[in-house]
Amino acid sequence: MTKIQEITALEILDSRGNPTLSVTVRLDDGHTATAAVPSGASTGEREAAELRDGDPSRYGGKGVLKAAKNVETEIADALHGLNPIDQAGIDRCMIELDGTPNKARLGANAILGVSMAVARAGALVSALPLYRYLGGADACILPVPCLNVINGGGHASNNVDFQEFKIAPHSAPTFAEGLRMATETFHALKSILHAKGLSTGVGDEGGFAPDLVSNEQAVEVILEAIAKAGYEPGKEISLCLDPAVSELWQDGQYVFSKSGGPAKSSDEMIALWANWLDRYPIVLLEDPLAENDWPGWEKITAQLGARVEIVGDDLLCTNSEILQQAIDRKVANSILIKLNQIGTVTETLDCIALARRHGYAVYVSHRSGETEDTFIADLAVASGCAHLKTGSACRSERVAKFNRLLAIERELGASAIYGGKVWRK
Repeated sequence: MTKIQEITALEILDSRGNPTLSVTVRLDDGHTATAAVPSGASTGEREAAELRDGDPSRYGGKGVLKAAKNVETEIADALHGLNPIDQAGIDRCMIELDGTPNKARLGANAILGVSMAVARAGALVSALPLYRYLGGADACILPVPCLNVINGGGHASNNVDFQEFKIAPHSAPTFAEGLRMATETFHALKSILHAKGLSTGVGDEGGFAPDLVSNEQAVEVILEAIAKAGYEPGKEISLCLDPAVSELWQDGQYVFSKSGGPAKSSDEMIALWANWLDRYPIVLLEDPLAENDWPGWEKITAQLGARVEIVGDDLLCTNSEILQQAIDRKVANSILIKLNQIGTVTETLDCIALARRHGYAVYVSHRSGETEDTFIADLAVASGCAHLKTGSACRSERVAKFNRLLAIERELGASAIYGGKVWRK
């Protein structure tokens, strides 16, 4: 039986220049596997807790040396000699060792780094690609790449209130062709913004971050770019939005502080989204209401759930207990999956399985603070999700995931299925 021999951790930098962890697991048969942990900017209140050092003399208090030490001492000691193929047992061991409901003592970043590295080690021992190791023999769906082409909200220093405006090339025959279509649209958008005298600087996730006349202009300029690239909006390339409006929620209403627009009630926000669905080819709304506005979520799901995929991100936090509450209350019809929201590979897979059993769509996601690690590309294929967001068509930490999916699609050959063929539109 192959055993874990050593676990080490290294403080590295993420895509925003903030510290994060890289964890390496070494096995007694000579195999080694490494994973790097992402970090979010707009985070839900119920997310698993990162452990930061709080030392103002290093990285403004954001260092992760304490989490690294926890990996190399408590966690390494507890997992020494265990079989890396026992993913569930190893993850459960770390959860019990931490002893807090949100992994705050050892740090969700410490626990997740080990969990991901162990999964990679298990795949190596099993002589399987990671997507096949996690997803089984039937893992063959390549997700539609939902490219984040305009950034606003907490991801950009502009006057756009909503965080992400994305394009989804769902009509393509293959992932490679879908990525080409989306990338061509991204470059067409850059040329349009330049011609209008607008900024083509990019935000945290690679989307452009111009100051615009209104939030609606972000949608309209993207539709213009789709047409300029030679595609038909709604038929070949549609829109996905992540307004991340938990960031706008203040004292029971939605405050548009960046654009200066009037505050809205929950019912008025639902009416805004209904109006946008009437006007624009939107197939997905992620976090259209705040994470604490559960009555509003019940209303928007009942009113708009048959028309659009309504995704819970901050609301559900990749957490099976919270997802079960949403199922019981008929809230949302899709869940965003972020490994570091919950903190282990096993809990992530359990949440995906629960969503599947109850007819919820699954949407795998990166974080705004990313690394070159491509784990989520394999996770997307392993989970059979029809769509993935990992940023735009620039910045190497985003493009790395797309490039990994291109390699997976080639490896799968004729058995590969493009997610646009199974995405509930």
